[in-house]
Amino acid sequence: MNILVTGATGLIGKELVQLLLENGHTIHYLTTSKNKIQDKPNYFGYYWNSEKGILDENSLIGVDVIVHLAGANIAKRWTNAYKQEIIESRTLSSELLFNALKKNPHQVKQIVSASGTAIYPESHSKIYDETTTEKDDSFLANVVLKWEESVDRFQALDIKVCKLRTGVVLAKNGGALPEMAKPIKMGFGAAMGNGKQIQSWIHISDLVAIYHFVIQNQFEGVFNAVSPHPISNAGLTKAISKALHKPLFLPNIPEFVMKIILGEMSVLLFSSKNLSANKIRQRGFKFQFPEIRQALNDLYQ
Repeated sequence: MNILVTGATGLIGKELVQLLLENGHTIHYLTTSKNKIQDKPNYFGYYWNSEKGILDENSLIGVDVIVHLAGANIAKRWTNAYKQEIIESRTLSSELLFNALKKNPHQVKQIVSASGTAIYPESHSKIYDETTTEKDDSFLANVVLKWEESVDRFQALDIKVCKLRTGVVLAKNGGALPEMAKPIKMGFGAAMGNGKQIQSWIHISDLVAIYHFVIQNQFEGVFNAVSPHPISNAGLTKAISKALHKPLFLPNIPEFVMKIILGEMSVLLFSSKNLSANKIRQRGFKFQFPEIRQALNDLYQ
């Protein structure tokens, strides 16, 4: 199968491309850096720039599936300008792909897009699944809404649309885990706020396996890409300290302190999203790392 990947050089993209190549797929990838364009066996790079509306349309030739991972990093201080970039990096890139497919003959049958769990309401006890119509009213929830709307347009081209609402991705060399582990390693680890906020997480190997699974089965619709066993912030902090063999001495860090340090972005630390993974499991997906202990032991072995 020929698969076009946006965001292929990011944390998730690198892992996914490796898995897809190992399974015999040919990868086309889009990059905003011309010096990152490579042509290797079954791995071909093409230039694009969604802000300027530039896309090398040769990237679409022979492509069966698009995996759309591109989007500005949300873990940077949210100035008004950067908030706009967070939205536009997702919506403009989708629009560019849509317009290119609309005006050119193609054989794309499915688009699988990253999405976010921020769209769900805050919850400690109620568990939300993909059928819920309730939505949070935060900035990030609005980002997810616009993001998914931009991808849903592909249905008008008779392309199956699959959206993976992804929880906190745990990986050894990037994402949230190294940042959470850093103060723990230095002896300054502590839970955030009351520590009761629920974190729906996923091991990066399970996440890329879900992408491959939905591609293989040509699924469409929304799926929560989260572990079946979410955990509290305090529980996650303790689990990381145990995996690193480091004690926790400090009291919990008050929310107002992190708001002073991080600004509006501090919501990432205190948001509580309690999500179900039942839908993807009922379709036959088996998690390799369903429990936090298994995930951390693998990442720190």
